[in-house]
Amino acid sequence: MTGSRRIGWGLLVAALLALAMVVAGSRWASLSARTATDRAATTIARSHLGLLTSELQKFRLLPLVLAEYPGVARALAGGDAAAARRLDETLELLASRTDAAVLYAVDARGRAIAASNWRSPTSFVGQDYTFRSYFNEAMARGQSEVFALGSVSRRPGLYLARRIDAGGRPLGVIVVKVEFDRLEREWAQSPGATVVVDARGLILVTSVSAWRFHPTRSLSAPAIAALRRSRQFGASPPTTPAFTLAGRDAVQRTARYRVAAVAAPIEATRLLHLAPLAPPLAAARTQALLWGSGLLLLAALAGGIGLRGAERRRMQAQAQAALEREVVRRTAELRDTNARLVVESEERAEADRRFRAAREELAQANRLGSLGQITAGVAHEINQPLAAIRTFAENGVTLLDRDAPDRARDNLSRIVALTDRIGTITAELRAFSRRRTPSRGAPTLAEAIAGTLLLIGDRARGVVEDRVPADIRGLRVSADRIRLEQILVNLLQNALDAVAGVADRRVTIAAERSDGVVALRVADNGSGVDPALDATLFTPFASAKPEGLGLGLAIARDIAREFGGELALAPGDGGAVFVLTLRLA
Repeated sequence: MTGSRRIGWGLLVAALLALAMVVAGSRWASLSARTATDRAATTIARSHLGLLTSELQKFRLLPLVLAEYPGVARALAGGDAAAARRLDETLELLASRTDAAVLYAVDARGRAIAASNWRSPTSFVGQDYTFRSYFNEAMARGQSEVFALGSVSRRPGLYLARRIDAGGRPLGVIVVKVEFDRLEREWAQSPGATVVVDARGLILVTSVSAWRFHPTRSLSAPAIAALRRSRQFGASPPTTPAFTLAGRDAVQRTARYRVAAVAAPIEATRLLHLAPLAPPLAAARTQALLWGSGLLLLAALAGGIGLRGAERRRMQAQAQAALEREVVRRTAELRDTNARLVVESEERAEADRRFRAAREELAQANRLGSLGQITAGVAHEINQPLAAIRTFAENGVTLLDRDAPDRARDNLSRIVALTDRIGTITAELRAFSRRRTPSRGAPTLAEAIAGTLLLIGDRARGVVEDRVPADIRGLRVSADRIRLEQILVNLLQNALDAVAGVADRRVTIAAERSDGVVALRVADNGSGVDPALDATLFTPFASAKPEGLGLGLAIARDIAREFGGELALAPGDGGAVFVLTLRLA
């Protein structure tokens, strides 16, 4: 297929795709607009129904209140002109306070004997209402509600009538006329139109004044004649439909609406709200147009990419042919290059083997260094109890010479305990070297401090001062007693070394408790720690002592962290202060 034919087929496919998108977009826009308009119409209809219901509830109480007013019965009974005048004034006051259009009383003969508009030139007083259906229905059934055009005022409204009885006989009817001008103005502020229609489809209340009393469907000739005879909506009520209604669609001339209907609080009526379809339809079409334009743009982009790909494939075919010719020409050169690569590959393999051997030797050296550190730690930690054993043994010989076997026996018992402790330390270090989890206990601070001071012996007497409060001494901490004593021995030995040349030597042990931990402080009044050692103080083999191995503090911190605590250098007044933090058991 030639390039021109491919372009022609591509344009045809694009045209068909555009046509399909136009049809689908039009359908989607229509459905989306109708759905959005239905939702808006239903919301507004319910809102306007609430306003109408609230308005009617207020006025429906008036006939009930007036029926209990004694002046109404006296005025309707007749023969008391003063009672009728007082009722005029009462009805006038009620009308002004309740915003009722008019209130009036009609006697049993159908004559209005009192009205709230008695001062007006269009007063209802003296008018004959026997032709009004609401008067006849109220006299017959006790009450009535009828929407009609006023025969005197020529203003439409809802007439609420209630019969007044006395002594078992009807005296007349009290009537409240409700006009909906204010309500219709509020309805008119919403988009579209709101109407109340009766069972015949006649518009009673409307936010479009030109539609008042128009039907919503064509009326038959007998129905029109009956309307004229009743004079409910005047002598010549309108007969042309205000709009054409078909299901939820309504058309008024060229305007299209969607209709939401709810039952109205007037007998046999419905409230309809006509929401205009044009704005949502225009918005939906705009959205569909945007989506369609975007899709067409993507299709055009895809087509352009396809054409560009075809052109690129053609150029690639040409380049491949040229490449094949070049491959034939350079085959001999590649053979030579391949031979050189074989030699270089063998050299690289030999270099890689030497690198792996060197890396293994470095790993072995690192393991031997770690083993040396552990061995030095064992010697450092066991040296102190060995010195104590020697002292106890020498003292034991002296005590035997002095014929003090009990005290000598006590020294021997301490020597046994120290050897047990040495065994425990070496066992723990062997366990560490085998990477076993050390045992945990819950010794008290008093036990650990007492064991440490016993291990140090005479060197601590008169210098080390135990200031740990009594309520903290009995606390149990999460640690192993022997390993905890290792930390304290190291800290106290370092402190005693630091105050060796001080006239007033002093080393203090203090403690405080907070938030589930206890902080043990070992402080001395020596010269303090050289600031230059701050960065390497807890590093193995780093020591300020000429004879020191530099392992004590490093091992002590590792043990503290194994317990879940910490060992750190704290600021002090002149001397060194080490803080050992331990978790409470």
